[in-house]
Amino acid sequence: MKDFILENTFIKFILVGLVNTFVGMSVMFVCYNVLNCNYWFSSTMNYVTGSVISYYLNKNFTFRNKARNWRIVVKFIINIVICYLLAFGLAQKLALIILSGYALHFQENIAMFAGSAIFIILNYIGQKLWAFSNESLLGNVAR
Repeated sequence: MKDFILENTFIKFILVGLVNTFVGMSVMFVCYNVLNCNYWFSSTMNYVTGSVISYYLNKNFTFRNKARNWRIVVKFIINIVICYLLAFGLAQKLALIILSGYALHFQENIAMFAGSAIFIILNYIGQKLWAFSNESLLGNVAR
């Protein structure tokens, strides 16, 4: 079982994700609910904070990528930005439609939570298949 966990990138990705999700979501909800920042600023702070943690842990622990060049960083950033915009844009639109009878504050809290879940799935796929992959299935955009 120990070997399965240490060799399974998805399980390691989830473990890393628990750490950066806790930190990032704490920042997001404090920005939104305590500091009264808007939806996009609050969710952006989540992903700036969480992405820094994610980059170092996923590069070195999850995917064991030993490359030392800016291409990896650029691919990682592109992946994060695309996943973020897709996940949070979709979640916000769906929450506004599905929860139209509720207060905007409630809708956006739910949207931020849903956006985080969508982001996790998209981000894993992007990191595994492109950002940290030696043999990229999606091409090498940043080369």
